[in-house]
Amino acid sequence: MFDIPKLKHTDSGNFFLMAGPCAIEGEEMAMQIAARLKELTDKLQVPLIFKGSYRKANRSRLDSFTGIGDEKALKILQKVGQEFDVPTVTDIHETAEAAMAAAYVDVLQIPAFLCRQTDLLIAAAETGKVVNIKKGQFLSGAAMRFAVEKIHDSGNQKVILTDRGNSFGYSDLVVDFRNLPEMQSIGAPVVMDVTHSLQQPNQSSGVTGGKPALIETIAKAAIAVGADGLFIETHPKPSVAKSDGANMLPLDQLEELLTKLIRIRQAIR
Repeated sequence: MFDIPKLKHTDSGNFFLMAGPCAIEGEEMAMQIAARLKELTDKLQVPLIFKGSYRKANRSRLDSFTGIGDEKALKILQKVGQEFDVPTVTDIHETAEAAMAAAYVDVLQIPAFLCRQTDLLIAAAETGKVVNIKKGQFLSGAAMRFAVEKIHDSGNQKVILTDRGNSFGYSDLVVDFRNLPEMQSIGAPVVMDVTHSLQQPNQSSGVTGGKPALIETIAKAAIAVGADGLFIETHPKPSVAKSDGANMLPLDQLEELLTKLIRIRQAIR
């Protein structure tokens, strides 16, 4: 794992964790989640990158929650990073957003739907920040080498790859765990996005569903096959979350899950 500013516990032998709410809904909520994540990961010696989207740009319906304002949300992410001394990650959607977001966060994330967008990848690479590319639901793990090459050829060697499942019919996803070692062979740390891989997209209501009861199953399997990191969206009350609540992990269940996953990690080392 390359150097990420403020990333702690890197010598613990544990996987790293990208965790936080789907979207930044407000400062109080973000700080509450960050405080608990910081406390928990310090206790368990898990490297933490706090995640939160400053804007949701790919909602199915026009009336879906998209954010509280770009600058306002980015400043909250910056405050989380400063107050808790942790790195932060957020996703970008257009080339102009790369430099804007890079002024506030440590890692730029490319959404799965956009992982082949050359100009977006180049813009992210040129900021010099770590770039986390989510594998498209329509791609194999091996195909992600081309996305990595775009970052490398733009002068940036700091790439993370994240699997979030593959489309299985029109309204479901399935995880092919062969993708994790395939992406690791490209030469990048590989993350399993546990919660998004349990989404049920394209519902008739226009609101994505999910199978949160399987979060532990996907997370255990990912660690067992050697994932370098996990991506988990969490919220104190997923039922009232303004985005992706259907597949989030309740915050009060995270400690028990991480404890189990650490034991699996130790068993396979």
